Amino acid sequence: MPGDPVVVVGGGLAAARAVWTLREEGYDGDLVVVTSEPHRPYERPPLSKEYLRGAAERDSLFPLSEDWYTERGVEVRTHATAVGLSLADHRLTVADGTELTYGKLLLATGSTPRPLPLPGHDLRNVHLLRTLDDADRLSGVLLQASLEGAEPHGGAAQVAVVGDGWIGLEVAASARLLGLDVTVIGHGSHPLGRVLGPEMGEVFALLHERQGVRLHGRSEVTRFLGDDGQVTGIALADGTQVAATIVVVGVGATPNVGLAEAAGLPLREEALGGGVVVDETLRTPHPDVWAAGDIASVPSPTYGRPLRVDHWAHANTSGSHAARAMLGASVAYDELPYFFSDQYDVGMEYTGWAEGPGGYDEVVTSGSPADGEGFAFWLRAGRVRAGMGINVWDRMPEVASMIRSGATADRAALEGFAD
Repeated sequence: MPGDPVVVVGGGLAAARAVWTLREEGYDGDLVVVTSEPHRPYERPPLSKEYLRGAAERDSLFPLSEDWYTERGVEVRTHATAVGLSLADHRLTVADGTELTYGKLLLATGSTPRPLPLPGHDLRNVHLLRTLDDADRLSGVLLQASLEGAEPHGGAAQVAVVGDGWIGLEVAASARLLGLDVTVIGHGSHPLGRVLGPEMGEVFALLHERQGVRLHGRSEVTRFLGDDGQVTGIALADGTQVAATIVVVGVGATPNVGLAEAAGLPLREEALGGGVVVDETLRTPHPDVWAAGDIASVPSPTYGRPLRVDHWAHANTSGSHAARAMLGASVAYDELPYFFSDQYDVGMEYTGWAEGPGGYDEVVTSGSPADGEGFAFWLRAGRVRAGMGINVWDRMPEVASMIRSGATADRAALEGFAD
């Protein structure tokens, strides 16, 4: 409604980029951020990497300082969980009973890590990792274990990571860099297999094995073992028991679409990734509500289908794009998925979308990804669908151009790309 504030619901990077863009591009009305966490909006990637192992300061997590919000008149309501949304009345209800009337609303509610509700899941030192508070708890445990292991006769603490996706492998790398004993338990045959397939999944398996990580593939956890309330290990379906004094569960995350669903906003079917249905400007079917970040299911002109992307770059670009749309822009969102990861001395960048195993015909490599430097390209019907660089930088725009062109790839050019 005219004169009512713009309200942004969320505490991650998409929310921060949205409010920054709104103010930088001329919106001078009331602006409110509603977040369930006790912190202003922050970035999550360092939580499993440098921040987790004590190599980054807390302030580096926040894209915008407290002074930025104060000086620009942006109200940040922390500890405020949005529990109700009335589209007809333009009203948002918070858990404490507070109601906010909005003129325009951005939903950037992010994701929640999937728990493993198995026997023993509530034992001490069984951790999930999603929020800054999660990271603080886990970091304290890992750093203390690292210090104790450095003492004479201390011995390395035993860390078990359940899940071999990006979060699981980054946590495993951080724990190893702290000198801890690490086991990774995965459901598939290769780490990262659902994203990269077995060819490049094997590259990351070798990377971790060289660093002394034990990998258990094709495994199913049946229970967490404990003694006197403290976790002592993990039982697998094949009878194996993995000793562990610290367990981190990283088996994926679920988009927080409950608020949108209860309000009657349409959701995408799970076969297409789920999420809140938005158009090319990130507007939902309701004219005054937009969605960004993890929850937004966005039409992709490149891939001819909607995509829901839960990575840093999408939060960064979609938050800004939604803000501009709220100010009247009508440009279509056409960013390719992009993500990065740092593990030990290996950094990687990936752009595109290959749908995982079955979504591509072959992988063509250039250089030597297995030895820590090179490229991989995922092809379908002879066309590049996605590409990854390992320890080679600034060439993802070239890969993106290949993907956008839709042209049949020159195989010799791909194989020589690293030269």
